[in-house]
Amino acid sequence: MRKYSAIVFDLGNVLLPFDYTKTIKRMNSLEPGLGDNFYEFYNKNYHIHRDFEKGKISEADFIKIMLSVVDNKLDAETFCDYYSDIFSLNKNVISLLPDLKKNYKLFLLSNTDSIHKRYRWEKYDFLKFFDHIILSFEVGAVKPEKSIYRSVEKVSAFPSGEHFYIDDIQEYVDAAKELGWDAVRFENYERLNADLEEREII
Repeated sequence: MRKYSAIVFDLGNVLLPFDYTKTIKRMNSLEPGLGDNFYEFYNKNYHIHRDFEKGKISEADFIKIMLSVVDNKLDAETFCDYYSDIFSLNKNVISLLPDLKKNYKLFLLSNTDSIHKRYRWEKYDFLKFFDHIILSFEVGAVKPEKSIYRSVEKVSAFPSGEHFYIDDIQEYVDAAKELGWDAVRFENYERLNADLEEREII
């Protein structure tokens, strides 16, 4: 049986499902179509957000771009609040963390940005279970780039083969496997539980 020392979780849509519907509705309430226009631009120009997640665009510049998209109908603080109002808790998956923590080092690996972190998810109590949190905008790389996975190994100090990774995006799972990690695509709590049991992690 393979030895596991590090359990690595993705954040979005694994521990924290996210949905921009509320953001769109809140913007639309200020002016009809404002939120829809924002979301259309956001999706069509996702490279802007990806560069922000990668730390290539500053927070101030990202906000400036996005405020222009909504015709400056929001101030920066309100935009950050609306933009970050997307997360909910996957309580079943979160419930696994205390038991996993007893036997393994836990790591969080996320493509994320400074606004989402500061305005929403950094306040969640479950983060206390993680030994280290590795964030794209802090390390200057995004999944599926190899260097972000190596950033985890640098802090874990475990061999590649002792990492087990959970992510909802198959491309990111495959990238981890190419580096010698074991990894699974997250579909739901039941499937994850089965994956963990199969490996005798729980």
